[in-house]
Amino acid sequence: MTQGDIERCLVIEEQTYPMPWTETIFLDELVASGREYLVAEAEGAVVGYGGVMLVLPEAHITSLTVDPAQRGRAIGTRLMLALTDEAREAGARSLTLEVRASNKNAQALYTKFGMAPVGIRKRYYRDEDALIMWVHDIDRPEYSKSLDSIRAGVEVAS
Repeated sequence: MTQGDIERCLVIEEQTYPMPWTETIFLDELVASGREYLVAEAEGAVVGYGGVMLVLPEAHITSLTVDPAQRGRAIGTRLMLALTDEAREAGARSLTLEVRASNKNAQALYTKFGMAPVGIRKRYYRDEDALIMWVHDIDRPEYSKSLDSIRAGVEVAS
């Protein structure tokens, strides 16, 4: 992600969230230490984005968002693969995130990556609780095999 991508990311935020990130938040995240932000593009346009915060040996997915008009095309899966790869390459051994308690589609995606619910953050989104999900041992060969399987499934679907 570059500063030039932020305008499109803001549009996707507005379409997706009741309390979207602001331009300032994106700018701050882009320059923050230990952060990696990626975009997914289709036909030259940003259709999704995600970020990971590295606090080794842990990594925290800070955002994963796909344009509502582009959902169902495995963009979220591809972004999650890329973010997980970033975390593993940096030396992370665990991965965590918060997800809206009502967002069953996102929870299903994260479960595919081996993440399991471990708790709830009350009113994390002000209007809703967040489910806290974790996966450990992402540095192990078994997890690599799991990622290879997800990657192969995305390639077949393309």
